[in-house]
Amino acid sequence: MTRGVLGLLAKQISPPNLSIMQDEGLTVSRVRTELLSGLTVALALVPEAVAFAFVAGVHPLVGLYAAFLVGLVTALLGGRPGMISGATGALAVVMVALVAEHGVEYLFATVVLMGILQIIAGVMHWGKFIRLVPHPVMLGFVNGLAIVIFLAQLTQFKVPGTGGEQWLAGGQLVLMLGLVALTMVIIWGMPKITSVIPAPLAGIGIVAILVIALGLDVPRVGDMASIEGGLPGFHIPLVPFNLETFEIILPYAVILAAIGLIESLLTLNLVGEMTGKRGGASQECIAQGASNVLTGFFGGMGGCAMIGQSMINVKSGGRTRIAGIAAALFLLLFIVAASPLIEQIPLAALVGVMFMVVIGTFAWNSFKVMTKVPLTDAFVIVLVTVVTVATDLAIAVVVGVIVSALAYAWNNARRITAHTRDSESDTGAKVYEIEGPLFFGSSEGFGELFTIAEDPDHVIVDFARSRVVDQSALQAIEVLAAKYEAAGKTLALRHLSRDCHQLLTKAGHLMIDSDDDPEYAVAVDYSVRTGILGGH
Repeated sequence: MTRGVLGLLAKQISPPNLSIMQDEGLTVSRVRTELLSGLTVALALVPEAVAFAFVAGVHPLVGLYAAFLVGLVTALLGGRPGMISGATGALAVVMVALVAEHGVEYLFATVVLMGILQIIAGVMHWGKFIRLVPHPVMLGFVNGLAIVIFLAQLTQFKVPGTGGEQWLAGGQLVLMLGLVALTMVIIWGMPKITSVIPAPLAGIGIVAILVIALGLDVPRVGDMASIEGGLPGFHIPLVPFNLETFEIILPYAVILAAIGLIESLLTLNLVGEMTGKRGGASQECIAQGASNVLTGFFGGMGGCAMIGQSMINVKSGGRTRIAGIAAALFLLLFIVAASPLIEQIPLAALVGVMFMVVIGTFAWNSFKVMTKVPLTDAFVIVLVTVVTVATDLAIAVVVGVIVSALAYAWNNARRITAHTRDSESDTGAKVYEIEGPLFFGSSEGFGELFTIAEDPDHVIVDFARSRVVDQSALQAIEVLAAKYEAAGKTLALRHLSRDCHQLLTKAGHLMIDSDDDPEYAVAVDYSVRTGILGGH
């Protein structure tokens, strides 16, 4: 029994591609580009990790450790080199209630369980279902996330004051906006001068040197929180190992695992489109799960792919695992050795980088697209964008997929029609040639195609241009056959495709349960058995 299970599991797992460079050649220039890109990403990760830790209600180091561990493991094992993972806001907003009610130790246990669930999803190849996400949902996801990233940067324009945080005003606000604009101009103009240094890194470096040299009074990384700390240590979550604990953490773990995988897989597709390379969805699921299991045991808040940092990496030239590994190691270096220097970096420079990410991430062509696509698709783009901003990514994607599926079902429900003619093979019989799929949406319309009282004693339903899809279709066929039976007439099905034949045979509807191989070129008629699904 055990061997059989292990054998089945082994078949499910395909050998992952873990090469460091993959299709890229190992050259000094390539390695330099990857390292500089990783440094740029690491600098942008610091305020993000600290901010998301505050959102979740945990110590900043919990967010920084998560950014390091999740980033390192997914860079080593992930399915799409070039992607960056770490602590994210989408997960933080779910964690805050758990931390507030049960404490941070329960969060660590939840992150471990979350990772286990993600590994299971990867082993079972559930990541392939991301293919069901329509392109309008992808556009809405990108636009919504761009807006979320933009709104998240606005908190950097606030400073502690009496009665809580207050917006910058007067000269401080003007100076902050000026430095943000300067960073954006440098990022825009640097590629026109040289590509030796990634433009975002140049923007951060120049603005940081300017602020430090002139002693400008603007918010800096250290104003958010100290990032100084040591190496993360192994730590088993201090929670009771019983059913009650499992019942507490399971709902959160399921939600976090789903959100993490959805955001990671959508980011994987987006990065794949930008780099022109496909990524392994199942491999990414396993990598995300392994990183979260490890993070939970080392005092981190867990994480997933980060679209903003992934865009920074790709735009800076990062194409291999080296950039992601370097970003994680640089971040660890900041924590244990370089915190005094990193804390002097002005937030304005990092905000400018993220604003350029927003501009590059937002699908501006969607405005043009919405005037040329069906109204339903345009509605889905706007809907997913709004829901992403108002709630979270997982809900937005699920809502978008459901609306798209319902729209598709409605459009197909209206496509079913029938052409009638006299039968050439059965004298006196009438043939209904069905066009369009027969499923739950079109089953009612299917029944309305037939004129039972006016039809002859023998009727043939030809499915050459149709498909019998689901239980509602089976029910519709049985109800129709019962009506003809009640009228003393016979109904036969012709030109069933192989899948339709199997579906009807399994349900017990076919009078002839043969083992033939039905093809459209072979005219085999099947009588219908009624009373199977209670269709009378």
